[in-house]
Amino acid sequence: MLTHLSIKNYALIEELDIDLSGGLSIITGETGAGKSIIIGALSLILGERADSKALKDKNSKCIVEGSFDIKSYDLKELFKSHDLDFDNQSLLRREITPAGKSRAFINDTPVTLQVLKEFGMCLVDIHSQHQKLLLHTKGYQLNVVDAFVNDPQFLLNYKRQYIRYKEIDQRLTDLLEQEKSARADADYYQFQFDELNEANLDGQDLDKIESDVKKLNHAEEIKTELLRVLNILDNDQRSVHSSISEARNTLDNISKYNPELKILEERLKSVYIELKDIFSELESTEQSTNYDADKLASLTERLDHIYRLQQKHSVEGIGELLEVRDKLYSHINSIKSLEEDITALNTEKVKLEAELTSLASALTNARTSVLPATQDQIKSLLAQLGMPSADLLIENEVQEDFGSSGKDRVQFLFKPNRGGSFCDLGKIASGGELSRLMLSIKASISSLTALPCIIFDEIDTGVSGEIADKVGEIMKKMSTQMQVICITHLPQIASKADVHYLAFKYSGDGSTSSDIKHLSEGERIDEIAKMLSGTETTQAAVVNAKELLNVLN
Repeated sequence: MLTHLSIKNYALIEELDIDLSGGLSIITGETGAGKSIIIGALSLILGERADSKALKDKNSKCIVEGSFDIKSYDLKELFKSHDLDFDNQSLLRREITPAGKSRAFINDTPVTLQVLKEFGMCLVDIHSQHQKLLLHTKGYQLNVVDAFVNDPQFLLNYKRQYIRYKEIDQRLTDLLEQEKSARADADYYQFQFDELNEANLDGQDLDKIESDVKKLNHAEEIKTELLRVLNILDNDQRSVHSSISEARNTLDNISKYNPELKILEERLKSVYIELKDIFSELESTEQSTNYDADKLASLTERLDHIYRLQQKHSVEGIGELLEVRDKLYSHINSIKSLEEDITALNTEKVKLEAELTSLASALTNARTSVLPATQDQIKSLLAQLGMPSADLLIENEVQEDFGSSGKDRVQFLFKPNRGGSFCDLGKIASGGELSRLMLSIKASISSLTALPCIIFDEIDTGVSGEIADKVGEIMKKMSTQMQVICITHLPQIASKADVHYLAFKYSGDGSTSSDIKHLSEGERIDEIAKMLSGTETTQAAVVNAKELLNVLN
């Protein structure tokens, strides 16, 4: 439950501290005194949106802190899931800077606003005019029925599978789009790959092909010049061979007179041997050099084909063409991989659909089974609130598609008077009827939910007299199971309080501020008497106030 609330620099509140207890706490005060402002500030630590315009002093930050006693509630797993330290007395804090920046803390650890909101939903339920609008929504009505089912794990099991189902469905959609896009280019990729693959580029040397083409183009010239060189080296009349041989013999003859010449003769011998090898290779090359028109045409065609492929793919060299071919191969294979992934996901989706169908059917059965009791309990409370002829019909239409909470579409139909016709809750014109219906629903599910605190912000709209007294009694009963805080203008409701607070305004330093105080027994009598009589408190009003409070003279 909420044990302490501290508000600084919010709207009309300069600084406010209030200690709260269990049971039924009532807040009263004149219109504009700041009662709803307190609830607005509290909503900040429950994760609602912040606005720097709400700061009283535009140059200072707003700080709202709420201390909660949560030892009796099973919230340890929630703390653990967000890596937060659990404390039986936990503190939620929200800060808003003049620049509009917001910071949130749980037990002094910074958290996101979404996390703060998640914790807030587990700690406090604020009923306001806005939540009356929620009563019209099918989602809220389904939540009411689920509260009567009273098996959160039932719905949680479905939601876990549903989230997985939606993830797979989305992945499948994405993959099908990828496959569609890939298939649009598949034929083109295959054509390009086949073209490169059929070119048989593996192990090919572009430089060698270019060289071979050049040799064949100049084969006759090469052959003629080689013959001329061979003739120079081995001419019958005066060849280089014979000249070197003659020189060697001469040096050999005179080396007996000069031994150093023997070394030169040996060197000439080496030259002679090398020259013979050169001659042999030249001769072999000359003999193998022949013009081959067919071979030249074939090589030229192949070379031109490679050049066209290089130009087409904007690359240079056979190595880069092979890289392009391999990439195309990967693209083609990726399409096959997509097909395999799609098949696997389809299989998993079918399996999950079967599981979801079973879980959704079980949810439908559970919800359908509690509809009569839900209707009866709410109608019973409506009767206590002065609407004995009111009737409530809860319909459940099973949808074809899976939803986040099953296949059920629950609709509350309301008939406020006998003889009328059932209508959608959104068509209820009377604010009093809507308030009593909402209170009946809240009271019905209060014993089924593990919520520490519920706050009613003017639930008494459109009610008075004996009905107001019944409203107070129902809240009083609710407060035996949870902390109930109520803002009211009605003395009948205020008289039921275990603790009564007064919101008030005061002026000072040229500005108006709001504050709140705990009323003593005497102050409660005066406040309720004022609520009964208006501006001037009469003695009769004081007597009536004492009667409401069961205070003996």
